[in-house]
Amino acid sequence: MIKFEKFTLSNGLIVLVHEDNSTPMAVVNVLYDVGARDEYPDKTGFAHLFEHLMFGGSINIPVYDEPLQLAGGENNAYTTSDLTNYYCQLPAENIETAFWLESDRMLSLAFSKKSLETQRKVVCEEFKEHYINKPYGDVWHKMRALAYTTHPYRWMTIGAALSHVENATLEDVKAFFYKHYTPANAILVVAGNITTDKVKELAQKWFGPIPAGEKYNRNLPKEPPQTEARSLEVKANVPLDALYKCWHIYTRTDMRYYTADLITEILSGGGSSRLYQALVKEKQLFSNIECYHMGSTDTGLLTIEGKLVKGVHMKDAEAALNEEIKKIQQNAITEKELEKVKNKTESMMTFEDMTIMNRAASIAMYELLGDADLINKELDRYRAVTIDEITKECKVIFNDNNCNTLYYYSDNNL
Repeated sequence: MIKFEKFTLSNGLIVLVHEDNSTPMAVVNVLYDVGARDEYPDKTGFAHLFEHLMFGGSINIPVYDEPLQLAGGENNAYTTSDLTNYYCQLPAENIETAFWLESDRMLSLAFSKKSLETQRKVVCEEFKEHYINKPYGDVWHKMRALAYTTHPYRWMTIGAALSHVENATLEDVKAFFYKHYTPANAILVVAGNITTDKVKELAQKWFGPIPAGEKYNRNLPKEPPQTEARSLEVKANVPLDALYKCWHIYTRTDMRYYTADLITEILSGGGSSRLYQALVKEKQLFSNIECYHMGSTDTGLLTIEGKLVKGVHMKDAEAALNEEIKKIQQNAITEKELEKVKNKTESMMTFEDMTIMNRAASIAMYELLGDADLINKELDRYRAVTIDEITKECKVIFNDNNCNTLYYYSDNNL
């Protein structure tokens, strides 16, 4: 059981405190309720660009990293389609430094053309390195555009096109900041060797005076149910042919999400999993194969992807994969199989929650989903999944009309 206290400042900032006196450290985690899904279709990549801009200096602090390092701290951040998360860890006795730093950049960034140009360059290089020049780097650009017709998940966090970040103006950037980076749109989690009373005092001192801003009301277009299979062929300079298949699944708060998550583990959770045993080890059609999902807040994608063994024909590899899917749809899995993936999931969740940094991030994420106490409830939801539910959802998810397939061919094999 992970315990925490919760209170809200008058400006709307939600604060959660998790006390852990077994460590001399403390974590300050600020989650902003903004991700790539909140961007305009012609101005994508902004949430990720801001992850970089937030380290470019704020109104009273020209360099973010220096004071934190002097206080013995470290920091980082990440952006997803659903949220942006900033976190720092430092000795608990120096925790006020983190409050000072985080509150100042929430109050206002030091918007400058120089900072924008510097971070724009970094992001553009990242785009080129990982998504243009890297083998298979464009897979998710193409797959998202194939699988989503309406919802903003149809573009990646890095952005739909390099030109969007290249053309971002200082006015664009300021508008995005004042719309999303406000106390009313943020969750602060403090974890470690601290007390709730001390956090209340520091939160009021450093964050209390910041104007609330307007609470961002998300009103995104819903993705309509997919009614027919979609596919796309790509030829590129890559070493091996690859097969990618995606099916739409449920929102993060849907109880069926847990069933879908366990299905991915049954199919490819390690060397003894179904797809690895059948398609890599026995039939030797794939050099590797994975099944996973995105954990998206809105309706996500369950994915199976694999690199083919050189010389194997795409149609043979796909037929064998479809055969394995048919097996799990038609024949109930064993109690032993289900127990194994439940135990593995429990071990992973326990391991993830060992550090205060992970606990703080999890509490913030669950609060964003609507209930921070989900951190204590999720394991029971996994345990409650039955064999019948696995069979039923395999039939629903792996429906041919719900499938998106990307055939990625190597030029070397043509």
